[in-house]
Amino acid sequence: MDFAGLETVVANSAYLAARGSIDSHLAFAMQDRRMRARLKLPPVSQCQPTEGEMDLTFESICCQQPVGKRLFQQHLRSTEQFKMAAGLWQVMEDYNSRLEEAEHIPLALTIVHQYYDPDSRDFCSFLSEDAIARVHEVARLGKADLFRESEQQLLSYLEAQAFEGYKTSQFFQRFLQFKGLEGQPVGDEWFADLRVLGKGGFGEVCACQMRATGKLYANKKLNKKRLKKRNGHEVGCRGSETGL
Repeated sequence: MDFAGLETVVANSAYLAARGSIDSHLAFAMQDRRMRARLKLPPVSQCQPTEGEMDLTFESICCQQPVGKRLFQQHLRSTEQFKMAAGLWQVMEDYNSRLEEAEHIPLALTIVHQYYDPDSRDFCSFLSEDAIARVHEVARLGKADLFRESEQQLLSYLEAQAFEGYKTSQFFQRFLQFKGLEGQPVGDEWFADLRVLGKGGFGEVCACQMRATGKLYANKKLNKKRLKKRNGHEVGCRGSETGL
């Protein structure tokens, strides 16, 4: 037996396997880099909404959408006129997020002292006298709905006074860029399959990773033949809608 020749074959095979592994890794790295590049915000000129394409109401873009809400609050904090309103909004949300009543009382008293006291430099004069008086009366009780009326008045004030200025600001332009990024199609090439998590009557659930961000997801892959055979199209659609 030609051991020298055998050693050469083994060495060449090991080299090719290693080279293939390196080339494969580089290919995946290049693909991931291309995917990350697609997450860059598009130019503002490409993100101008057309009539009826996007809900541009105050409630939608400043309250319901997390990115829009955050950018609107940043706009408020950057404008001297609305800094106090932005601060009140933030502490109201902090108050509403706390579940324990014991945590409500000290925070409520702090809020009242800073934003409801006429002698405070952060006094919010846009709130009605009745709303201010009611908060003063029951602040020591730490009720969950203590600032509900004030929050409604705050949002009405911001919609009337700050919303138009926001729509001409750089923060709104950034919001449109995020909406443009959000609207781009996402296909199979965005994800890399890792392993099968489980199998069912209509297909299988796989663990996959988004190439651009590295975030992990569970992806439901449906078998069209099984769906057709078992009349499970509606079941599969319902499962997809619930995020399975």
